[in-house]
Amino acid sequence: MTLATVDPDGRPSARMVICRGIDVRAGWIVFYTDRESAKGKALDVNPYAALVFNWDAHERQARIEGPVTLAPDSDSDTYWSSRPRDARVAASASDQSQPIESRAAFLAKVELEAKRAGGDLPRPKRWGGYRVWAERVELWVGQPARAHDRALWTRALASTDAGFSGGSWRSTRLQP
Repeated sequence: MTLATVDPDGRPSARMVICRGIDVRAGWIVFYTDRESAKGKALDVNPYAALVFNWDAHERQARIEGPVTLAPDSDSDTYWSSRPRDARVAASASDQSQPIESRAAFLAKVELEAKRAGGDLPRPKRWGGYRVWAERVELWVGQPARAHDRALWTRALASTDAGFSGGSWRSTRLQP
């Protein structure tokens, strides 16, 4: 999915991340990353995001927007443990989004981390999940002659200890 954020200077930024779960009942989508990365810093200052799922071959698109909270540490630990060891080593070795002199220097960091870590590799404190709480959901279906089908659902969110709870959804058609 595409994740769009706004950095601390007010500049928008978008990148691809992997959707690692959707809780339809609670109304959130989760992804995991280094919280000290550019996206992590952006979400720390501006905890709102936009997501886009695009299926070009099927002329379908889903857009989700809403506030962002940290996933519980227990969820982050569980997901971290499920990742292949090589992926955990690389994530642990990487100061994501920070400059490095060369690819060879990064690969050397990864190799050093693999030796240092031994068998077990605990989740770094800086690495974890984010939940994007659906406040706006737009669906788009391509149609002939650009007479596309668009619909928008919105709801009010109330802050809770667990993140947010949503009110009733309101829907409307949108012109293409």
